[in-house]
Amino acid sequence: MSHTRRNLLIGAGIAAAAAAVPATSHVMWNGKDFTRKGYDPDPLTPPEGEMAWSNWSGTERSTPVQIAVPSTEDELASIIQSARRVRPVGSGHSFTGLVPCEDTIVDASRFTGVLAADAESRTATLGAGTRIRAAARDLDAAGLAFPNLPDVDVQTLAGSFSTGTHGTGRELQPMHARIEGFRLVTAAGDILDVDGTTHPDLFNAGRVTVGSLGVITQYTLACDVSYNLTRTVWVEKLDDILARAEELSHQHRNFEFYYFPFTGYCAGISHDIFEGEVTGRAAGEDDETLDGLRELRDVFGWAPWLRRQIAAGSLPKGVVEESSDAYWKLLATARPTRFNEMEYHIPLENGLDCLKAIIKAIETRKDTFFPMEVRFIAPDDAWLSPFNDGPRMSIACHAAVNEPYDYFFSLLEPIHRAHGGRPHWGKLHSLGHEDLTALYPRFQDFCDLRKSLDPEGKFLNAHLARLFGETFDA
Repeated sequence: MSHTRRNLLIGAGIAAAAAAVPATSHVMWNGKDFTRKGYDPDPLTPPEGEMAWSNWSGTERSTPVQIAVPSTEDELASIIQSARRVRPVGSGHSFTGLVPCEDTIVDASRFTGVLAADAESRTATLGAGTRIRAAARDLDAAGLAFPNLPDVDVQTLAGSFSTGTHGTGRELQPMHARIEGFRLVTAAGDILDVDGTTHPDLFNAGRVTVGSLGVITQYTLACDVSYNLTRTVWVEKLDDILARAEELSHQHRNFEFYYFPFTGYCAGISHDIFEGEVTGRAAGEDDETLDGLRELRDVFGWAPWLRRQIAAGSLPKGVVEESSDAYWKLLATARPTRFNEMEYHIPLENGLDCLKAIIKAIETRKDTFFPMEVRFIAPDDAWLSPFNDGPRMSIACHAAVNEPYDYFFSLLEPIHRAHGGRPHWGKLHSLGHEDLTALYPRFQDFCDLRKSLDPEGKFLNAHLARLFGETFDA
């Protein structure tokens, strides 16, 4: 039997507590505007003859001459050959400047669907523009499955693979680790079939590319047999979950937890293989939980001690959800609430120390309220995979889409780096060529290969030029 989640913070309780506090204690805080300077929710108005593009959170924008949506590889090759600059785009869920381009943005969304599936060999070929949820659903119908999924299911395969996107699970690798081959359209318009035998270096570089080697049109993947999971969500004190985090990461197939700043409490989430009749996923209340955390900040942010005390009284304790369903219905969602994010991957042996330092730093800022996410990832061997030197703990910090996030760089990033962290390629970071060369043993090899495929820098933009140590003339 499934248990439906309750709202993790009770608005009525917050209101009652607010009424009991003298107005002079919080009147100045209640008048505070948390909107960051320069925030503009309105879409760009492009100049005549150009188009407008922005990422999911609105922090990256450009006005390209065209946003091309080719339907064949030959058409794609022709577009690439005729353009001065080209950047591929997926769902726009990257927070870094991977896509902006003032010439041609290529949308590969017509390269979609399951092109072939073999249940016996457990392999499948899919269009690179296929959204994760659609890919998982259609593979499930063929009796196949991804071994793991990330948080956000509207990402495209190409976008998620190319940025090293991952889920959670101490023994589960990032998504790109299951790539067995791909088709790549290069800057010269060549169409290459790439695998570990035909092009071994390109294969090892091409599983995580940040879209810099060309445009990938399809992937061949090693799959698992379809499976169901049971999901458990519980609330417990931060200190208790930190003490058990190592044990929990071994105990469960998938384990992660969210820390609610200034509360002292976490929500733990586990998934394990389930046999039997499924219940279906319990009704979600993620938006309501965020609203409650925001309200707690808005009303009591001036007094962290009181904020913590009210949270301790309002939060449910113990298990708040138990459900079972197909894996793809439980592991990932659309995440409708928009935010900005910094995520670093820390060597597992340094992970908890880093997390404690990050929490301490976050809680020097009374305006923070968005949950922090902590996950575990097994290693793989792609050249630009953040996980290619051993297992890592992922620590993700978020800010509401309209609120400041500059402290990610000044306050949090130095802590991540001091603990050996590598950034998620699609999440906010400030690293450049020198930093990345020190972090990745094959980084310069990747740069050299990229330049051999694209000597004129057709697939560069300002952000990639900084990563690869290239000069850039827009």
